[in-house]
Order: sequence, then structure tokens, then C-alpha cells
Amino acid sequence: MKHLIIGGVAGGATAAARIRRADETAEIIMLEKGKYISYANCGLPYYIGGTISDREKLFVQTPEAFGRRFMVDVRTENEAIAINTEQKVVTVKKADGTTYEEHYDRLLLSPGSSPVRPPLPGIDLEGIFTLRNVDDTDRIKTYITQRQIKNAVVVGGGFIGLEMAENLYEAGANVSIIEMAEQVMAPVDFSIASHVHRHFMDKGVGLLLGKGVKGFEQVDGRLRVYYSGTQDNAEVEHIDADIVLLSIGVRAETTLAKQAGIELGERGIKVNEYLETSAKDVYAVGDAIEFPHPETELPWTNFLANPANRQGRIVADNMVFGNKTAYEGAIGTSIAKVFDLTVGSTGLPGKRLKQLGMPYQSVWTISGAHAGYYPKAFQLTTKLTFDPKDGRIYGAQCVGADGVDKRIDQISLIIKNRGTIYDLTKLEHAYAPPYSSAKDPIAIAGYAAANIINGSMPAMTWRQLAGTDRKGMFLLDVRTKEEFALGTIEGAVNIPLDDLREHLHEIPIDKPVIIFCAVGLRGYLATRILLGRGFNNVRNLLGGYRIYQLATQKIVNTPPAERDTKHGTDPHRGVCCAENSKTLMVDACGLQCPGPIIQLKKAVDNACDGDRIEVKATDAGFPRDARSWCASTGNKFVSHISESGIHTVVIEKQPQRLQEAAASNSGNKTLIMFSDNLDRAIATFVLANGAAATGKKVSIFFTFWGLNVLKKEHKPAVKKDLWGRMFSWMLPSSSKKLKLSKMSMMGIGDRMMRHIMNEKHINSLEELRTQAQEAGVEFIACQMTMDMMGISKDELIDGVSIGGVATYMERAEQANVNLFI
Repeated sequence: MKHLIIGGVAGGATAAARIRRADETAEIIMLEKGKYISYANCGLPYYIGGTISDREKLFVQTPEAFGRRFMVDVRTENEAIAINTEQKVVTVKKADGTTYEEHYDRLLLSPGSSPVRPPLPGIDLEGIFTLRNVDDTDRIKTYITQRQIKNAVVVGGGFIGLEMAENLYEAGANVSIIEMAEQVMAPVDFSIASHVHRHFMDKGVGLLLGKGVKGFEQVDGRLRVYYSGTQDNAEVEHIDADIVLLSIGVRAETTLAKQAGIELGERGIKVNEYLETSAKDVYAVGDAIEFPHPETELPWTNFLANPANRQGRIVADNMVFGNKTAYEGAIGTSIAKVFDLTVGSTGLPGKRLKQLGMPYQSVWTISGAHAGYYPKAFQLTTKLTFDPKDGRIYGAQCVGADGVDKRIDQISLIIKNRGTIYDLTKLEHAYAPPYSSAKDPIAIAGYAAANIINGSMPAMTWRQLAGTDRKGMFLLDVRTKEEFALGTIEGAVNIPLDDLREHLHEIPIDKPVIIFCAVGLRGYLATRILLGRGFNNVRNLLGGYRIYQLATQKIVNTPPAERDTKHGTDPHRGVCCAENSKTLMVDACGLQCPGPIIQLKKAVDNACDGDRIEVKATDAGFPRDARSWCASTGNKFVSHISESGIHTVVIEKQPQRLQEAAASNSGNKTLIMFSDNLDRAIATFVLANGAAATGKKVSIFFTFWGLNVLKKEHKPAVKKDLWGRMFSWMLPSSSKKLKLSKMSMMGIGDRMMRHIMNEKHINSLEELRTQAQEAGVEFIACQMTMDMMGISKDELIDGVSIGGVATYMERAEQANVNLFI
């Protein structure tokens, strides 16, 4: 039997070795158009970044060694250019351009995939690369070695893109990622990707999400990348770089199969359960094939090494023994390292289930990767998607610094065997403090999911809460007072869990009560208390404040000049301690919020003025909590570094007078926008931007006519009553229709003002408004005035929060300047 294999690497090389083990007498020929047949393409980014220093370690087998061991005729730089499936002949082109024909009894196609390279202006400029094979790797490595790379842009936030972002960062570059979607890592849901967003911001990696690249240009010896938002008429912006890495995606390589008349599917080569194509005795594996997803039965392509290796083994048996072994399909189990985080997923995420119209429920749990009292106890966030009736698991996602892989691997096997959330609770895991807890994170996820199905924990997701009008709700924060002081969900009332039974009279029984804590456990306990005390409309926020805060966080990019290219800043670099001061060490590893903050406060209370407290914690949210704590207490935040998932924060205790000053006067600024005059609106945002530039928190409260400043130019259709329609007719439809307070002259003066501003390169009102939002200025729309004038939140620009007098008064009390405009 003569077996001809087109393509090496995962699928082709695996099949060749398996065929030889099954049939010692078979003739096996492998054609590879490149120079290499078996290499670690998943390791290519790490060679570029220097983590893997020896290039030769990328090669699993050389063609010569592989051919000798398995008695395979390996022909590199031999490209298959045509197939005649009736005569069973393949036409091959050699490196010198000559061609020859090779007959076969059984043929295997393993051509892989090719990177997407859209026809954008300037895409072929020097310095713009894709990464798919060893040759790409060598070109990139040579380029960054021969040049000083200060700024790098990665286009695309997939796994390869993120790994390249990390490795370019490790090579010393300031890195920015441009991604057309609103998140990185498409296989996971937004809430899980939000962990990666925060980690990138902590590292100083720029995130330009919801942006599509328009083209490239060479300017002053550097690459200029043009991009814009995905909405119509979005403004085109640019960023300069010394190197650009395209990681937009890949597509199945089907050219050869198509020319041969082999049936294709929607995205790849169509194969049956035995991995045989429409042509007899022609099989296909790897990135190039399309196969039904085990959970949906819909065709899909899966560009991962593990399924390609398994397919190679199965197809080899079928080529040797006949079609006896069926392939069960792959569910997309994947994992990636992103700096100190590991992100894994398997099965179907919530967004895919929603697209398919499949009913599902989600649950988030946050627990330790191993026992909290054992050193380096990192937290794991796990999300499950499952059938709300029978509990069948559809998918799982996990993110953390340690222990992600084994949890995803366990759940993937359960999913492939059509298991349920109850199987997670039955899993008998190997337990010892260094490896897990008595209740493993996936068992906890199973218990939480079961509580949702059996009704003992009515639940709400972060997205449901974020998209709901909260006027008629009662938000109950059952965390400690210390946690509440560090931040909460707007409008929440704080009653700590341990005090809840004594304060039940403060909770309205006639309103929906949404309960939340840090991660969901205390919220569940509070839910059980209220349900047991006669409260019927109670729900627990899944994942607690942690998930809500991450999923609703604003992306803030650090200017390149402020970034450090190696893991943050040395805690003691360039800053001298006070004479006779000392540094106190606090180990808060393994503690969840508010544990690290409580330990920090205790240390500060026992320290002398000028002493430094160095806190090590595994809670990824601790650095930001520490900054907030210092801002509210007047102590000095010195530095933060993170390495291998451990966050080291250094705080310097300040004299009592400075702490009291911080507590009594924050220096924040508050403005009330009552007018809709164009000139006054411009002045408001000029003042707000100036104040925000000083580092102060700025809030603008828009009421009555000031609400017109926030109106979108293109608004959705909103149902209004008679009074609301009358106000719509009489008031400006958007900020573009605002008039000057004087010299409007039937709109002539308004247009003249905008024209002059444009001529003198002064930002327009709308640009000033956007700058204010990007600078962190808080926009609050008056709920009472909106109700009275019939204005819906959907008519206002994105990023506006809704509040009332109490919201304004809270901001005003924290400010030292209040302006009425």
C-alpha cells in the first residue's frame, strides 16, 4: 500500500508515524512545500521574545531524523500543485521549478491554514508581519534584532496576537493592541476577557478595542497605522510604530482540494466521520477540514494542535485498516498564557449560545487554586454555561495565575461525554494543600449552578444589572464597611452580612432586592436569609462586585512615556525613605478582598510616619484597591510591581495632618450644567478637561436644558407620551443643534463659531465632550428632569450615568469646587 501525505507538522507527521507503526511494509511519502516537517509552532512567539533562546529547540524532528526512524520518504520543498483523484496522481513542483507526478493508493491532505492578510493600503510595507511558520519567525526575529523597536502594534486580539504582544513587551517595546471587537480573546465571554483587559492596563499595554485598521503608511521612517471605530462615519485616528504584527485570524487552506473537485463545506474541506473526503481514498485532517461541532452538529473549523494530532492518529488507522474508527469531533478546548495570567476555555461560551438561540444559564465562581493557607494561593475565576433545565454543561472558561489547565481539561472531558453540572460535584479530585482545596473550584462551580437550577439561589448576571433601569430596585451590598468604602455599585446600600438580621426593617419588602458581595458567596448567604424571612423578590449578583467591576471597567491606556517595559517599577528605585524609617513586610498572599487591605491598614496603624509597608498579595484587584485606599486616607502609594502572579505594593505612611486633610477635602470638582447654550457648553468642557488634567475627579451634573448637550446625533426610536413628544419638537435634537447665548442670529452665529473653531484647530464641542469622557470626567444626567421632559437614556451618548439629587450631593460633599453653569 502506497500512502501519500501532503503537509507535515501536527496532522501529517502524526499520521505518517502511526501508519508506519501499523504497517511496517507500507510505502509512505510525505510532501512538504516548506523546509520543516515537525516544529513547535505554538512556541514561535516565545522564541521571538527570548523566553526560548535556542532556535533548534523549536524543532521536534528534522526531516532526516524523522525519515530514518519511521522509514518515510520525506520530501521538503516539494509542493503539491494538482491532484487527479480519478487516476490517483499528484503533480509536484520541486524547489528548482521542475515538476513530476506521484501515484498513490491512499492520499492524506494536511495543508493547514494561512493567515488572513486583508488588502489594506500599505499592508506590504516593510515592518508589517504575520506569524504562522518558522520562516515568518526568522524574519521577525531578524527585524527586531537589527533595529531598535520602541513601539509595536499588534493588530488582532486572538491567542497568537496576545502572546506576541507579551513577547514584544518582554523584548523591550511599548505595545498597543488594535482589536475590532469590544474584547480580546474571542473564544471567551466578555466578563472573562475583562480580566485580561485589566492585566494589560496594569502592565501598560495599550488596548484599542472596537477599532478597525484602515491602512498603513511610512512616515519619517516609521509605520503609521490608521484605525477608526466600527460605526459609520467614525473618526480616523492613527498610532505610530516600529513594527506591526498582523494577527487578524487564519483561514483553512483549501485551494488544492477545490481545484481537484473535492467537496468543500462552508469554511473548510468537508470530511465524513472517518475523515475521508468526497473523493474515494482521499482523506484530510488538521486546520483545513470542516467537521460538525459535537454540541451543535453545525460545521466548524478548529485551528488547534491537539485535535490535529488526534485526527492524524485516527486517519492513519482508517487509511491502513479501512474506515473503522470514527472521529468524535472537537469542542475547541484551548489555553493561553498572557503575562502572569492563564486563560482557558472549552465548549460553547454564552455569546455563541445566544447567537444559536439555545437556552442557557451562566454562573461565575471565584475561589482559590489551592488552599489559602498554603503559599502562593491564587484565585481562579470560573464561568460555566449550562442547560437551565437538566444542567448539561455547554462550556466553561477559567482565568487565573495557576491551576487553570487542569480544571479546563477535566470539564472538557465531561462536556465531550455530555455530562452535567452534577458530574462536577461528584468529581473525586486529588487533594493536598499545594494542589487544591477540599472543595475544588470546579466542584464549587457545580454546586453554585445546582443552586440556580433548584431555585435556592435566584440570580442576576452583571450584564442584566448593567442594562436594567434600577429606579425600582434596592441594591444591597453585604460586604464589610471597609470593602464598601473602597468602591461599590452606584446606589447600593451597605449592610454587612453579619449585621443583616438586625437591619431587615431597612430593606423594602415591596421592591426587587439585588444582593451582592465581593465574589458571590456572602451574597448567597444573604439571599437565603432574606428568602427565609419572607422576602420573595430577591436575587444574588453572580460573581459579585468583582465580576461587575471588571466587566464594566473603563479602558484607560497609559501614555507610552509612563510605561516601564519590564514588569512595572522597582518599589524602591529613585525614592528615598525618611531618615530612621523602616520597611515593614506584609504577606497577604492567598487572602481575598478585603483581606489584603485589612492587613495593610493594620500595618499602617502600627507604623511610624515615613515608614514603608511592602505588601505581597495574590489578589489581582489589590493594587487598585490600595491606590483607592491611599487616595482616601492620605497615605502615599509608592509603587506596584507584578511578577508570576504576585503583586507587590509599597505604601509610605504619611503624617496624621495629611491623612486628615485627605479625609476632609478630596479636591474634587463638581459642575452643574443647567444651560444648553453652545458657548456655555464649550466653556464647561474646557473647565472640566483642565480640572481632570490635574488628576482630580470631575463630575458634571446635567439637568433641565443641560441634558440637550448629551443628546446623540443619531438616536434610536423611543416611544414617548404627548408631553415627551412636545419637548422633543421644541428642544434641540442633539448637541450639533445648540445655539449661542448671544449673537446666534438664526443659526448664522452658531455656524460661524464652529467654523472659526475648526479653522483655528480648536476642538469642537463634541470633541471636547469626548476628551472629557476619556479623561475620566463623570457625566451624570438628572433622572427627575429626564422623566419630566420625556428623555430616555437611549437618546443620550454612551457612558452617561443616571442619578438624582443624592448622587449630586454626594459628589458635591467630596469636592472643593462647585460651579453652576
